[in-house]
Order: sequence, then structure tokens, then C-alpha cells
Amino acid sequence: MSLSDQTLSSLTAALTLSSRVYRAAADKVAADYGLSQATGLPVLVISRFGESGVRPGVLAETLSLEPSSLVRVVDQLLESGLLERHEDPNDRRAKILRLTGEGRKTADLMDQALRPFRRKLFGAFAPSDVEACLRVLAGLPDVVANLTLEQAAERKSA
Repeated sequence: MSLSDQTLSSLTAALTLSSRVYRAAADKVAADYGLSQATGLPVLVISRFGESGVRPGVLAETLSLEPSSLVRVVDQLLESGLLERHEDPNDRRAKILRLTGEGRKTADLMDQALRPFRRKLFGAFAPSDVEACLRVLAGLPDVVANLTLEQAAERKSA
């Protein structure tokens, strides 16, 4: 079965709109904890890496930010006492970002505040539909990466 161009266009528009709407709702939760979207989302994302922390480059990629934009966010989180920067024990040239105790507490509170919203949001759909959506969305980064490589190879050979 092949999907029509109209369906694919509608899907990409829905992805963009859904992301914007969800982020706006999450912004309201972040604001309750004195954070903006720029700082709230990174706190939640860093918390998902656990005690091992995350390298700034990985965080920037995960957040779809340019490294230069991430520097400002990291500086704000460091100044607010939610984040610490450590040397990577495997590579002293590299840095690791870890949440402080206060940062973990903030991430936990934000996540708890988002849970009822997520339950209501996704509770409006059949669990099988949510699971199918998750499978598609989880696979998109790999498909995009492969398409990007294919396009680069085609440009080189042209």
C-alpha cells in the first residue's frame, strides 16, 4: 500500500503542529518551576541520561540545537545551580553535564507535573494507535539519517 502525497504532506504538517502544541503545554509546566522552554526541556533530557550525564554535543544533537546555542542554555543552568560540568573520566578533554541534586529534583517535579497531561493527551487514543505512532516516530531519525547519506552520495556521483 502506498500513501498519497497529500497524506504524507498532511502527516508532516501534523508533526510540526503537534510538536508546537506539546511544547507550548510543556512550557507552562516549566514556567511553574521558573524555567523557560530553553532551560526546561534540557533539564528533562539531561535527567534521562541518569547519573552518567551527557556530553554537550550529544545534548545539542538530542535537542536539535546548534552547539553555540546550547552554550547559553548550559551557562544559565550552571548559574541557577541545576547543572554541573565535569571532566569526562574517559577523555579529560571532553566535558560531561550532570544535574545537581536540585536539578534532579526539578526534573522529577516537572516530569510528575507532565504525567497527568500526557495520560489525558494520549488517553484520547487507542493504545495500539499510540504504540504504532511511537514505532513510526522512533524510526524516523534512522530513516532521515539514511536518506541524508543517500542524498550526499548521489550529489558526489553527479
